Amino acid sequence: MQTREKTYKLVLSALFLALCLVLPIITGGIPTIGNMLLPMHIPVLLCGLICGWQYGLVIGFVAPLLRSVLFGMPPMYPVALAMAFELAAYGLIIGLVYAAVHKRGLAALYISLLTAMIGGRLVWGVAEILLLGLAGNAFTFQAFLSGALLTAVPGILLQLVLIPAVMVALDRTGVVKFQRAES
Repeated sequence: MQTREKTYKLVLSALFLALCLVLPIITGGIPTIGNMLLPMHIPVLLCGLICGWQYGLVIGFVAPLLRSVLFGMPPMYPVALAMAFELAAYGLIIGLVYAAVHKRGLAALYISLLTAMIGGRLVWGVAEILLLGLAGNAFTFQAFLSGALLTAVPGILLQLVLIPAVMVALDRTGVVKFQRAES
């Protein structure tokens, strides 16, 4: 990879990390659904799509830990630690799946996005089981369903609408090549 491209991806990754730190402050102003919007997930997913799995993995892992250290939210144990693994999985999976799909476009984007969302939530569940198990607490299937699905519905819907819209807009402006030309 050329130095210029590496620099470009590093700068974009720093932007996505900054968004991970700032977006929860903005959505926190909406008390009833602020946390349900999953504001840190969107920049990590975009980072994995635009910069690649390596960058998405690192930004996803670092963001909740850094936010916990800087702002005290989310609490480091077990929330930020479990989120670090979850978001790292999002960045890794979406970047790998999107790179592996031969034809780009909305179908490839949704396949990548849905695969990452499922994989990330499973990783979060495993992390919660391990972290809470270390403290002698149980992580029930009901707690998994509640955290991974029920309370996350607004954020899931937002991701399914906003991420494709951002990618299409970036493609139309020429910032990111979203669709490959037909051969």
